[in-house]
Amino acid sequence: MSYQDLTTLQLDALSEVGNIGAGNAATALSQLINKKIDMTVPAINIVPFDDIFSSIGGDEIVVGVIVRVLGEIPGNILFVFEKDTALNLVEILTGLQEEYLSDMGNSVICEIGNIISSSYMNAIAKFTGLTVMPSVPAVTYDMLGAILSTTFIESGQFDDYVLDIETLFIQNNEEISGHFYYVPMPGSLEKILSTLGV
Repeated sequence: MSYQDLTTLQLDALSEVGNIGAGNAATALSQLINKKIDMTVPAINIVPFDDIFSSIGGDEIVVGVIVRVLGEIPGNILFVFEKDTALNLVEILTGLQEEYLSDMGNSVICEIGNIISSSYMNAIAKFTGLTVMPSVPAVTYDMLGAILSTTFIESGQFDDYVLDIETLFIQNNEEISGHFYYVPMPGSLEKILSTLGV
């Protein structure tokens, strides 16, 4: 199934799962740092692969968190933060100002990836009744194009379109944006939509 073939009803269903996942993630992050953090899912976009390269810059160095999705709907989850955004998140969560991600900063970004991916996976499992679990996340620094290409090839996906869930973290009225890409292995998206009844 190609993302561009999704109906409005199917996109709405995925959006609802995304909203619940975001709410769960905000709660978990807030508990982790004992500060209120809100997350919103402002948009679920079906984006041509080429547009991601031109809008974010395929040759820009970014921080990526990759989580393998295991179980009945295998695939990969990829979070992408611009370097400054990742450093800002580390500062919000630890109070440490860094020019480059230290081991501590790396651990913080990894844990954020773990919390958010688990929250989304739990939301999908709850909605669909499917068995799904995330692997241990891995943090990578590379050109966006290289990270996306590797993630897609690993998932066996050669579609020209990507499901991009734009995520906003809000703490003390400060907004920090990141991009959340779900890259299902062939057949996984159809299984999710089928169990959702759309």
